[in-house]
Amino acid sequence: MTWSARLGPPTPLPQAVRMPADSAYQPLQPARRPGGKPTHAPRYRVLIHRKYHAHWTQIVDRVGLDSAQQLWDHLSAHPGQVPEINSSCILKGRAGRPHGEGWSRTVHYELSSKARVNYQFHDRFTIGAQSDEHPVVAILTIDYTSH
Repeated sequence: MTWSARLGPPTPLPQAVRMPADSAYQPLQPARRPGGKPTHAPRYRVLIHRKYHAHWTQIVDRVGLDSAQQLWDHLSAHPGQVPEINSSCILKGRAGRPHGEGWSRTVHYELSSKARVNYQFHDRFTIGAQSDEHPVVAILTIDYTSH
């Protein structure tokens, strides 16, 4: 079952809080797959917020290569579905709101008891009017503390 089927249409944020696609400020950077290239071509581009790029480089040390690859494979293939191995949920309230038009609500992915990732995905993201549309996943936060 997909998250959109469970939740219905997302509630858009006010214009002042949206993540504009044509802004010169681009906080998202590519997040490479831990352990090397995947065996299949990813459907979604996996991006990470620049503030958490250092956290991304530590993910294998924190949770292990298998768990890190399972996360990346889930994000790159089907981020809108409930994961087969780990658990996830949609954040409620303001934290769960989409960052702009076309973005999903925030998904809280539990990687382990001490590692969680919050992300949103967009099926047709463009940087500007002249750029191509691509499906992307934006990792917004990585938390390595326990609840």
